[in-house]
Order: sequence, then structure tokens, then C-alpha cells
Amino acid sequence: MFSTRSSSPTGSGCSRKNFPCSTSSSAVEAISLIRSRGDVMKRRDLLQGALAAGTLPMLPFGSAPARAASQDQPIVVEGLFAGTIRLSHLRGMQQGGVHCGVAGGPSDMASFAALLGFFDRYKDEVVLAKSVADIREARRAGKISNVFCWQAADALGQQFNSPLGTSATALRAFHEVGLRIVGLCYNTVNAFGGGCLEPTVGLTRAGHRLVEEIHRLKIVLDVGGHTGEQTSLDAIAVSRGVPVICSHTNVASIANNNRCISDRVIDAIAATGGVIGITAVNDFHVRGRGNTGRVPHVGIDAHIDQYEYIRKRVGIDHVGMGTDFVDGMPIPYDGGVNRDIIPLDMIDEPWKFIDGFGSIGELPNLIAGFKRRGWSDADLAKAMGGNWLRVYRQVWGG
Repeated sequence: MFSTRSSSPTGSGCSRKNFPCSTSSSAVEAISLIRSRGDVMKRRDLLQGALAAGTLPMLPFGSAPARAASQDQPIVVEGLFAGTIRLSHLRGMQQGGVHCGVAGGPSDMASFAALLGFFDRYKDEVVLAKSVADIREARRAGKISNVFCWQAADALGQQFNSPLGTSATALRAFHEVGLRIVGLCYNTVNAFGGGCLEPTVGLTRAGHRLVEEIHRLKIVLDVGGHTGEQTSLDAIAVSRGVPVICSHTNVASIANNNRCISDRVIDAIAATGGVIGITAVNDFHVRGRGNTGRVPHVGIDAHIDQYEYIRKRVGIDHVGMGTDFVDGMPIPYDGGVNRDIIPLDMIDEPWKFIDGFGSIGELPNLIAGFKRRGWSDADLAKAMGGNWLRVYRQVWGG
């Protein structure tokens, strides 16, 4: 059964002697290289990062240590982590009992190469997962796995929208090195469609080709959230029944925020067999469009209301955890955000997460809240990772 206890007695130190408590020189080089590519990453620099991973001293189910725990117990998946590469987040995953994390990968090959070097250096601790089999094997070996995603496909815009572009191989190159989940737009319009700030803009011709290529390569398509409503619905229609996800969003019927998805998109994603990931971003729980004032700081119960809404509307098979935690990068304060892309009525500064679940290490608090609300272990196993793994397996194969 799910444990409500932290899996680390202290919540701070590293659990394995080969896993350092400060960022390694390789990691620092990787971070520097990624941040130097501003010409490629552009407006997603603030939010895209790469999640490396570490070992699990304890599974999140039951009270026995990990080494004595049954390997057939559920795998916990953090469906989207937005921070930069930091060992501190990995220790948080250990503390929270998370086995797999999905993180924004670089959008240029040089930065990807630097991160592959990081994984090579910590191969006894870290797995870059390209399949569900990799995720399961990492758990069996006592490691955390990392899946790379793009929150938007801006890096492919030139190739897919130019008469001289190489659209047939541009995405394939990143898939070869580990990219497994791809979103279309980041809040604003790009070559492929409209972002969440342009909800009526539809999928472009280039976007149609990109969606087809995503499915041909067996990459998971990520819509909603940052991608606008009409573009998302168009992309789902092109997908012809392939499971589609929204990796990190919240419910517009609870808070009519631009970053939250409507019932129409929720229903469309569920109809494909897909999953909607719930973020822990405070403003997405309470801030509606046009509200630029201060909003309440809500807690675990308000967060669980989001899961409950999805479960009641489309079923337990279609909800997952997509925290959007930003460990390892500066939290923006006044003047630190481009308000053309992240307007004030989307999120205020400094960014806040819900009270009681402000980092992945506090996952036991969330599990305790679910149990107070009467969630069964079977439902938790689906919402905390099983649903993600089902879609990954269906799309990736194996």
C-alpha cells in the first residue's frame, strides 16, 4: 500500500556514496551549455531543463525498506518536471518515493550531448529511459529513470515551415538520442499552431505534418496546457485514436486560467485513451482570466479537487501527476517574466506551489491527503504512475 512517510529520514543527504550532494563538474558544464543556447531555446529557457536521476532508498508503498519491498508494487511517475538539472531534485524524488521523472530536454544537439555525458558519468545511479522496459529495469536496479520531453516544438519550426527544410529527419534525430514526448506550442503562436493565449488558432499545415511525424516515430503527443484549445483539438483529430496526453495543466472549470484546459479538451484527450497531468502551481488552482490581483495560497485539499474533477468526469484511467516543479532554477520575482508570454492573469510573481506539496519530496503529504479522501490503493497506483506507463507503452511499444 502507499506510504505517507518520507523515504529519507533526514530529507537532505544523499543516500548512496557514489551520488554527490553537490552538482558535479559534468552537470555544471551541461547546465552552462544548455543556458548558453538562448538563440535556440528562446522563450522556453526559463522553464525547460533536464532532469537527471538518482537512487531510491525506499519505495513509496508500505513501510518496509526498498530492498525488502516487492518489485511488483506500482511505479510512481512525475509526469512533468520543469526545473534545470540539479541533484537536489533527485534527492527530492528519493525522499518522495518517485521512480521516474519526465523533464524538458534541450532543443539542440550540443546540449543533449552534454547531458548524455552526465548520464554516462552516473550510470550506476541514473537511467535515461527510452522505453517502459527501461523504466521498469531502472526500478529493479534501484535507480531513478528520466524521460526527456519538449514542452513545445519551436526548435523544429524552420525545418517544418521552409521550402528547404528537412522535416523528414529533424524530429527523428532528437528521437534517436532520447526525446519521447513532444508538445506543440508554448503559450503563444508558432509555426505549428496557437498557444494557450490564442485558443481559437488552429493547427497549421506544418503542425499537421509534425503531428503525423510524431506518431510515425511513436513519440507521445502532448497537447492542452501550453497549447491552445483549437490547435489541441485539431491535433487530436489528426491523431486518429492514438493516445494523446496533456502532461501538466489544471481544470478550467475550477479556475478559468489560460493554462487550464476546458471540459471539451479533457473529454477529447480521454476519448483517445490519454491522460491529463495535474500541476501543483498555486495560481492555476485559483486565478482566473483577468484576475491580476493577489490570490489565496491553497493546500492539498484544493489540489485533490483537481484530480477528483477529472476522475468524476472521465474516469480514474485518465488522470496523472504532472507537478511542473521548477527545482534548480530561480523563481521569478517582479519584472523577471516576459508578460507577453506569461501574463499576470496567468501567474503572479513569485511563483508559488500549493501549501504542503511544494516539492516532489513532499509527495507523502499528497498521498496522505488522497487517503483522507477515501482513494483506494488501486486508484492511487493509476493516478501516481500507472496511467502514464499505460500510455507510454501503447505509444512507444514494448
